[in-house]
Amino acid sequence: MIEPRFLFLPDGRRLCFGEVGDPDGRPIIYCHGFPSCRLELKLWETAAREERVRLIAPDRPGYGQSDFQPGRRLSDWPDEVVRLADHLALERFAVLGVSGGGPYAMACGIRIPERITRIGIVCGVGSLAGRAATAGMGFPAVQFVRFARSAPRLAQILYTRVVGPFMQRFPGTATAILRAGAPPIDHAVLAEPMLRGIFLAASREAFRQGGRGAAWDLHLYTRGWDIDPSTIAVETWLWHGEDDRTVPVAMGREHAACIAGCCAEFLPAEGHFSLLVGHAGAILRTLGG
Repeated sequence: MIEPRFLFLPDGRRLCFGEVGDPDGRPIIYCHGFPSCRLELKLWETAAREERVRLIAPDRPGYGQSDFQPGRRLSDWPDEVVRLADHLALERFAVLGVSGGGPYAMACGIRIPERITRIGIVCGVGSLAGRAATAGMGFPAVQFVRFARSAPRLAQILYTRVVGPFMQRFPGTATAILRAGAPPIDHAVLAEPMLRGIFLAASREAFRQGGRGAAWDLHLYTRGWDIDPSTIAVETWLWHGEDDRTVPVAMGREHAACIAGCCAEFLPAEGHFSLLVGHAGAILRTLGG
């Protein structure tokens, strides 16, 4: 069980976070995927303990038990991270962004480089604003993205009022959607009972407050970003599965090409979820070293 902990921010909002691993270990702040929450840490719990890493995951605004933040931008996230780090007395730390958390990790590398030791980007999503951005994605994800781009106001309303509450009540739907467009190796991961349970719990908790948090993330991913990854000046490591159909490998290659000095590893025969499960230890070892 990952106990929720809370930090009250200067504007009165509540930031919820959890942690796993070694309390005295090397700190890594974890930026969770989309749509997900701090409970994603369960996927990393064993590796964090074995690698003596303190892995800390805040719920982004509107997810889990963190209060919604109207009008937030990608570039606002580093301010939340700094406040959390100060609250925990962390002077310097690594940042790990997974899937939809990738842009948020990049934002930290741009805005607060003096606090960060290394950045890790695992299957990190790229900008979804362009028409070609969905090339290589599974069918359900393509439809979500195209709808969000073509009818942004309607997409916000439907995701907030319909999709979010439905997913909270029936979290298995989210897993079914992921499996629909996934390669066989990710099918196997999502069918494994323990892992499926983690994904279900994270999905249910992500939509605890409805769909506003996820709807706003989708809005940010499909609009022009207010961060430029080419300006990251922190040591950056990137991992991406070549068979990933949730976040196509082309996005990882684009990130690797534009981030100066990026150490990138593209793994053959790995998908989106299989990479997380099979390489968690190596990823944490690299970032915590």
